[in-house]
Amino acid sequence: MSIKSFIPAKFNLPALWFTDLTLPLLNKLIHNIDSIEISKNDEKTLKSFQKERLLYISNHPTTKEPGIAYHVANMMGSRFHYMAAREVFEWGYGFVGDFIQSIGAYSVLAGAPDRESLKASRTILANPEGKLALFPEGEPTSGMNDTLLPFQPGVAQLGIWGLEDAQKKDPNATIWVLPTFIKYRMTSSMLSMQKDMDQSLTRMEERLGISKTGKDIVHRFLSVGKRMMEREEKEYGVPVPENRADDFDYRLGRMRHAMLDNIARKANIPKWDGDANAIEKLRRILSVLEMVSVGIPDPNGELPSLEMARWARNAATKAYDFISIQTAYIKELPSPERLYEFLYRYENEIFGETKQRPQKAIVRLGEPFKINDYLGSYKEDKKKTLDTMTERLRKELESMLVDEKSKSNALFPSQYIF
Repeated sequence: MSIKSFIPAKFNLPALWFTDLTLPLLNKLIHNIDSIEISKNDEKTLKSFQKERLLYISNHPTTKEPGIAYHVANMMGSRFHYMAAREVFEWGYGFVGDFIQSIGAYSVLAGAPDRESLKASRTILANPEGKLALFPEGEPTSGMNDTLLPFQPGVAQLGIWGLEDAQKKDPNATIWVLPTFIKYRMTSSMLSMQKDMDQSLTRMEERLGISKTGKDIVHRFLSVGKRMMEREEKEYGVPVPENRADDFDYRLGRMRHAMLDNIARKANIPKWDGDANAIEKLRRILSVLEMVSVGIPDPNGELPSLEMARWARNAATKAYDFISIQTAYIKELPSPERLYEFLYRYENEIFGETKQRPQKAIVRLGEPFKINDYLGSYKEDKKKTLDTMTERLRKELESMLVDEKSKSNALFPSQYIF
């Protein structure tokens, strides 16, 4: 199956200059980001790659990371290319697509053999000083800054192919990989966050008929989540075994799969694997829905209708809220950032909307390495080498994640009972 209307990147100087000037304002207006912090040493490292071919690799917990990567490129004194989901180019009646295309984004269609996108990626990396920003976690974004989703295959392979193409023109060509971790930190005072958190939870508890008396912050969150889950169990007809009634995580897991399997059944998602994990199921649903949204030819009648795809996307959004709720996440560390990540999901689910609270982005650089170092072993054992490269990337990001997590504190004292 060939891809319909691949959209290439087209750098446009006025658009780039406009974005350079307004990026801090755009980040504040869209994401409520007050600042982006990079250490002096990391800033020096960035500038050292200005003339190099580079794969910029970052974690991707939210939709904010491409804007952060654009800032990093500016610090480097360079321009990045970005791979973006094909459907994003249709947002805002195409205005969003026109804009991101003009600052270096090109399209990719998940779940299909997008040869044009692959060709563009290889060409970018093969060009002198070519730089490509990739997010191995892919879509959907988890919404949880202290976790990493499984990396999607292909990043290491793209780097190898790009290097092979570059060396056809220049035998001495090198491609560097720069692992990066972005950590968001809330910037409001502890007192104002505590007040805001209490007020929002109180509204939810009143809406759901729950008492907050005698509970700490974690148990208030769990009480709201449990009531939300009970509503969905009733709607989807998911019975609760008596011996597992108090096992919140078990019930959440069953609910996620019931919702995703229901979407697959109603929308007739092709090649459905009922035994896959929840993230793999959601990725499969979203890839099929993207094919529908951009009008991929469907000669065999395998894809759902546009109307059904719209229903399925709304249902998948709700299912994802349940995938993202992991009780151990806030039990382990009820930091401001983790609690707000939960709060955003809850507000969306209960009130139909939410708003980002003020935050800053901290950009950390891992240990850069050359793809050239793996070219010899790749020729001997392709799969093993690609797995080794991917694992190295993951460990670099994981190490920075753990370090940043160690700097977090609980928003409420442990003895704080409402």
